[in-house]
Amino acid sequence: MEEKIISNKVNERALKKSYDEACSDLKFRRLIKTLAVEDKIAMKYTSSLKDTVCELEHCSECSGLIYCQNRLEGHVMFPESKGNQIIFSYTPCKYEKERIKKETNRMTRDKELSMASLSDIDVTDKKRSDVIKWLINFCDKYDKNGNFKGLYLHGTFGCGKTYLISAVLNELSKKRVSTEIVYLAELLRDLKSDFDTFGDRIEYLENVDVLLIDDIGAEKVTEWSRDEILGTILQHRMNNYKTTFFTSNLNIEELETHLIINSNIDEKIKAKRIIERIKQLTVDMELIGENKRK
Repeated sequence: MEEKIISNKVNERALKKSYDEACSDLKFRRLIKTLAVEDKIAMKYTSSLKDTVCELEHCSECSGLIYCQNRLEGHVMFPESKGNQIIFSYTPCKYEKERIKKETNRMTRDKELSMASLSDIDVTDKKRSDVIKWLINFCDKYDKNGNFKGLYLHGTFGCGKTYLISAVLNELSKKRVSTEIVYLAELLRDLKSDFDTFGDRIEYLENVDVLLIDDIGAEKVTEWSRDEILGTILQHRMNNYKTTFFTSNLNIEELETHLIINSNIDEKIKAKRIIERIKQLTVDMELIGENKRK
């Protein structure tokens, strides 16, 4: 019994020493203060609390999920005091919350786009009639063995660009034409985070019969994303006469400016190279209409 008492006292001294050392860190002390617990309780969780401080430090310097250094990506092991205990649970960071929101929106959008039909399109809107006529004509004449240009369809946010082209892709799918829609910013993020499927994904996008690159111009431009990903896909599709569509909030001139990373002359040439590929692949049209996402 006496040995057990001595052992407990030794453990308590060790816990207190570790806790006192941790309290020399201002951030650790602030965390303890927010929990509003007595030191004798907090010191039992010193190691886990130090882990939380470390993870919060990672978050303060983080610029996105792909840079996350925490144990569980996009989460912080955060403490909460409950009586004489401290309970730890994984709390999503702002980037993870944003990802979840986008994923939810994407699932809703994908469901809507998968049901898009040319028969449901309002053909009475004269502002959209030229685009709609072009798409219907394309759908009627398309043959995957031929050389058919797609559209570079630009216009204001939410005016229905993606929906219209999705309706065409859905019609083509019924004719056993392979089609794919990729949201460019999302594609780039996925490629960075999953290098195991990188080659297969690029090859598929290069060869699918009809590809829609959605919302080009909304992504953050890097040399890698512009030259190695977008440039590679477009070059292959152009060389092999693969039909490619684009939607964007930017007109073609604005997109060229967006693709220039700095004022270096080489940058301007690289951006123009992408634009020339887009021009070879598409007919440039503008869609005018009210925001359908209100």
